[in-house]
Amino acid sequence: MASGFSTNDGVDQQVLVKENLNARTLILNRPRQLNALSFQMVARLLELFLAYEKDSSVNLLILKGEGRAFCAGGDVVTVAHAVTKGHWKLGAEFFWTEYILNYVMATYRKPQVSLLNGIVMGGGAGACIHGRFRVATENSVFAMPETSLGLFPDVGASFYLSRLPGFFGEYVGLTGARLDGAEMLACGLATHFVPAMRLPSLEDALFKVGSSDPAVVSAIIDRFSQQPVLKDKSAYHRLDIIDRCFSRRSVEEILSALEGEAAKGTDDWISTTIQSLKKASPMSLKISLRLIREGRLLGVGRCLVQEYRVSCHVLRQEVSKDFFEGCRALLVDKDRNPKWEPSQLEQVSDNMVERYFSKVDDEEWEDLKFPARSNLPVSAMAKL
Repeated sequence: MASGFSTNDGVDQQVLVKENLNARTLILNRPRQLNALSFQMVARLLELFLAYEKDSSVNLLILKGEGRAFCAGGDVVTVAHAVTKGHWKLGAEFFWTEYILNYVMATYRKPQVSLLNGIVMGGGAGACIHGRFRVATENSVFAMPETSLGLFPDVGASFYLSRLPGFFGEYVGLTGARLDGAEMLACGLATHFVPAMRLPSLEDALFKVGSSDPAVVSAIIDRFSQQPVLKDKSAYHRLDIIDRCFSRRSVEEILSALEGEAAKGTDDWISTTIQSLKKASPMSLKISLRLIREGRLLGVGRCLVQEYRVSCHVLRQEVSKDFFEGCRALLVDKDRNPKWEPSQLEQVSDNMVERYFSKVDDEEWEDLKFPARSNLPVSAMAKL
C-alpha cells in the first residue's frame, strides 16, 4: 500500500535504535506526545522488526518509551485530520500498517521484551501485548479508552481482551478502566512485574543473552521480578461481580445488571463503572462487545482482519460520525462533552452494527492481508 503520509518527519528521531551485543533496543521517542504512534513510527517499527528477524546477530528485541509513557496510543488526531482534509483511505492506510505490525509482533520468531514503565494505552497496548514478554512496573497504567473516543478497542484487542480471565476483557474494553502494574500481571496483560529501579539492571542482563530461547530470556527476567500486591480497591477483586454483569448478552443487559448490583449496596466502583458506560459512545459499545465476543473464537490474524473492516467503516462515517466527534471533544476542543449520534443504546440497531462487519463497498478496497510468515509460534498459529 503506497503511503499518503509524509515519511521524512524526523522519523529517525521518533524511533531510536540502540545496538547491543546480542540485542536491539527500540525506543519510542515522542515524549511530549506521550510517544503516541505516528504513521512514520509504525512504518519504521515494522521495517525494523522484519529486518531484525532475519539478522542472525540479533537474539531479542527490547521495546520501551522515552519519558513517562511507554505509548499512549495511536496518533488518532492526525488520522482524523487527514481523513477530514483528504480521504478516508489515508486513515485506512494508518490502520493497515499498524495492524500488520501487530500481526508481525504476534508471530515473531524472536523474543520481544516490552518495558512498560508508564502509560500503556490503545495502540501502545498493541505494540506490546502481542510480544512474548511484557514487563510492568509500579508506574504502569494500562487502558483501552476507545469507547469514550467513539472508536473501539482495536490493534488486536478483540483477541487478547477476549482471553483475559472470565469477562474481565469485556469490562476493560467497554469501560476503558485503568489498570496498574499489579493488575496487569494478575490478569495476564503483563508477564512479569519488575520495580522501575531495577529496569536498567534487567536491560544490562538482557543485552548479554546469547540465545533466542524464550525459556532463557524468561529466566533472566525472573531474576529481577517481584510479586506485587493488588490494592484493596482493585477491580480484579470484583471478578465475581464483573462476571455476573459483563457476561450478559447485550450492553443494555450489562448496564441493567450493574444497576441491579448498585441497588444492593454502596460500592463506589459499581457507580463509577456505570457512569463510564453511560458516557461512552453507544455505537462504540455495541461494536466493541461484538468484537470481543467473536474474538474468543478467532485467531489473532482473523481478529485483526475483522478490526480493519470495522476501522474502515468508522472512517467512512456511513453509519455514525462518533469517532470524529470524540476526537473533537476529548482531544481537540477538549470540552469533554461529545454529542454522540445515535445518542442512546436503544437507537443502535443490530443492522447498524452489522454494517461495520461487512466488506467495504469500494472497488479499490480489500481486506487486510498479511506478509508471508514462516515458523510461526504455535500460539499464534492456532485458529488463524
